[in-house]
Amino acid sequence: MPETARRDVTVDVLLTPDHAARALRADAASGLRASPKWLAPKWFYDTRGSELFEEITRLPEYYPTRAEREILHTRSADIAAQTSAHTLVELGSGSSEKTRLLLDALHDHGTLRQFVPLDVSESALRDAISAIAEDYPELTVHGVVGDFTAHLDDLPGEAPRLVAFLGGTIGNLIPAERAVFYRSIRDVLEPGEYLLLGTDLVKSPDVLVPAYDDAAGVTAEFNRNVLRVLNRELGADFDVDAFTHVAVWNAEQEWIEMRLRAMREMRVRIPELDLVATFAKGEELGTEVSAKFRREVVETELAAAGFALQSWWTDSGDRFALSLARAH
Repeated sequence: MPETARRDVTVDVLLTPDHAARALRADAASGLRASPKWLAPKWFYDTRGSELFEEITRLPEYYPTRAEREILHTRSADIAAQTSAHTLVELGSGSSEKTRLLLDALHDHGTLRQFVPLDVSESALRDAISAIAEDYPELTVHGVVGDFTAHLDDLPGEAPRLVAFLGGTIGNLIPAERAVFYRSIRDVLEPGEYLLLGTDLVKSPDVLVPAYDDAAGVTAEFNRNVLRVLNRELGADFDVDAFTHVAVWNAEQEWIEMRLRAMREMRVRIPELDLVATFAKGEELGTEVSAKFRREVVETELAAAGFALQSWWTDSGDRFALSLARAH
């Protein structure tokens, strides 16, 4: 049921209170029984994991956040002019500086009326909404607590809408998952509405690998944090320090793979799953893929879902791209 905090701020909660717990159990049960073993990257992001990721975005090796911000600084006015959007829909938290660059540009263009942030974390969403509502008092804010892989069927907002999916998060989906995701967005948009997509670009492994294996070890700690989440939430007894962080470039798939490598043989008990997971020395647990893109791949995948690529912008170092695609 919608909950109205004040006249122009609404929050729809589409997830049940136990959604995260049930999803974690399902993913862990499936991934730890698989060969090779895997865990979904979304489980990095408890409070500590989110803090570590924010630290990662400030590291000298991690360029994507700075590169995307540079593009938005220079192109947000163009985005506003091309879309004349009445509603900005953001898949992810709406409190970042990048979001505000788009809000400001659309406001200055004179078309913005509504902001619709969608996030799986109710607390993060409410914090974002509170800050946006305070700083943009004229804006109607309609938050949605939901999962972008499951709750895009009825995105609210006055047309024309601009859906923003930033940060390169699309790279965490393999091609088949991306096809489903693009189509799910296209299915809820009317012809003439827009998708703004952030994609990290294919480049030298000498640049890519350090971005996921920094000298200070912050990404390694971020990667191992997923084991701490399983220990806390599922009663597992992972020896977190017995796993080492691995980041490799898969040239064939054109993605970075993050893994956790067992430094010794071990048996890990997960009482909540009634499961014992065995690891051989050197066995690797996959935790993330982060695909990197070429323009022709992005354009082809979007076209297959019913979008026409309208604009393609990169940062000054050609490391990251923003694409604006129009539903047809």
